[in-house]
Amino acid sequence: MSFLSLGLSEPLLRAIEEKGYSIPFPIQIRAIPAVLSGRDVMAAAETGTGKTACFTLPLLQRLAGGEGVRPNHIRVLVLTPTRELAVQGAESVATYGKYLSLTSGVVYGGVKINPQMMKLRRGIDVLVATPGRLLDLFSQNAVKFVQVETLVLDEADRLLDMGFLGDIQKILALLPRKRQNLLFSATFSDDIRRLTDNLLRNPVKIEVSPKNSPAKSVKQWLYEVDKTRKAALLSHLVRNNGWEQVLVFTRTKDGADRLVKRLDRDGISAAVIHGDKSQGERTRALAAFKANEIRVLVATDIVSRGIDINELPRVINFDLPKVAEDYIHRIGRTGRAGLQGEGISLVSADEVKLLAAIESLIRQTLVREIETGFIPTHSVPLTRQMKVRPKKPKKPKNQKQIQEQGRGDGRRVGGESKGLSNTKRRGGKSVDVDKSKESTAGGRTNQKRNRGVVSRKKR
Repeated sequence: MSFLSLGLSEPLLRAIEEKGYSIPFPIQIRAIPAVLSGRDVMAAAETGTGKTACFTLPLLQRLAGGEGVRPNHIRVLVLTPTRELAVQGAESVATYGKYLSLTSGVVYGGVKINPQMMKLRRGIDVLVATPGRLLDLFSQNAVKFVQVETLVLDEADRLLDMGFLGDIQKILALLPRKRQNLLFSATFSDDIRRLTDNLLRNPVKIEVSPKNSPAKSVKQWLYEVDKTRKAALLSHLVRNNGWEQVLVFTRTKDGADRLVKRLDRDGISAAVIHGDKSQGERTRALAAFKANEIRVLVATDIVSRGIDINELPRVINFDLPKVAEDYIHRIGRTGRAGLQGEGISLVSADEVKLLAAIESLIRQTLVREIETGFIPTHSVPLTRQMKVRPKKPKKPKNQKQIQEQGRGDGRRVGGESKGLSNTKRRGGKSVDVDKSKESTAGGRTNQKRNRGVVSRKKR
């Protein structure tokens, strides 16, 4: 199947061809026609499978045939959790819409707000925004939502993970009730499903990959190493293997800063991006990495989904993530668009619980290697994939429930109808329940009589 068969217009097809794409991904085959028809959509797929194009292409086509945008108004609102994702989304809109007479823009925090307000004055057809900055602009009357035709929640699971639910609810209250709603996510968590219950109307549900599964194009393995020698091992692997464009994830911002200093001392060019860096610093570091001006880019999880680099060969987990799902998002930066990639983890003995959680999530045991000269003092214990045991049906609490169940379904156990027998087993012996009740009741009566006799004697 080609993009032409999806009903897209000639200007969009020309832009797609220039981008180098010819065959749509499975999620695009199902989502693009649904969005074109105006339906609400709830879609999930593994990272790197073209989710952004699923809503960008059909929405641009729908906007091209509609009324023009008024000053300070917008027609499509795309909400993303991070600045990097917002920039990435805006770039996709500009790339695919280059042959259409539509305007697009992006707003996010960490930069001056005045230039963003100036751009909004003329109105924008497609606005990609982070929730906090969008609310700031609304509070200053810089953006109006009366013309909003479609709302897109991109990377919805990350929006909720980062605590944006309150901001999202405020934004929803400001939007027109009659609109198209699109939700795209890497996974369908319980929180996502609760959100969609009140947001989407009879949506088209699309899930084209197994839940919480990494891309098959990514080869995964780990190196066992002592925690204190991880930095040395990383430098060794980069130098000896001649690796270029290595994306490294750490668990903390301080850890990322220390690692970059160590790599610099070892003569390996490196840069870092995390939440404490300004937007300008993050943009420059990412641009230098994409241009092969530096060999290693060190990042934290908060920006993991905003890093989109064509043909990135490998990702290294310097620290295992505390949340197992983040492992999938990390290695999802490589092996994108069907290309091959490598996901490598440096694991120390104290991370065995995190490793077990990851292997249980992805349902596979990672291949282990030990590099010569880096034999760990403390080996990583073998893990066992944890499986959720199915709950056993509850047993009836009393004899009455057993009898009612037996009358209702007529089930038989061992050739006898369950619930019709009035016999219980105690200590390996069969005891007639009715006789037991009689003897118990008789015993209690005798006890009362004996107490009465004793009392009379005392009197």
